[in-house]
Amino acid sequence: MKTLTIDELHSASQAPKTDEIILDVRTPGEFAEGHVPGSKNIPFDQVMNHFETLKNFKTIYVYCRAGGRAVTACQILETMGAKNLRCVADGGFPDWQDLGFKISTQG
Repeated sequence: MKTLTIDELHSASQAPKTDEIILDVRTPGEFAEGHVPGSKNIPFDQVMNHFETLKNFKTIYVYCRAGGRAVTACQILETMGAKNLRCVADGGFPDWQDLGFKISTQG
């Protein structure tokens, strides 16, 4: 898995591509309180159930609150064969907010 910073995630989110997905692996409650615009919520302990869909993306950007759940989700997906992962392993959504980037509360 390759890692990326919150700034790099922000850059990727500014020009979303149909063959890329931003995956928020926090809980649905955390996601509802605010998330990266355009991201999809799949809690980290459920990513294996979505592998067949996720493997079709060229790039999967993964983030959580602090990095731990994102790393776990990426490890799970890697063991299933995913090679298209970019993980925010050091930091997460609070850092996104602290940097003043736009947030969404819409599904």
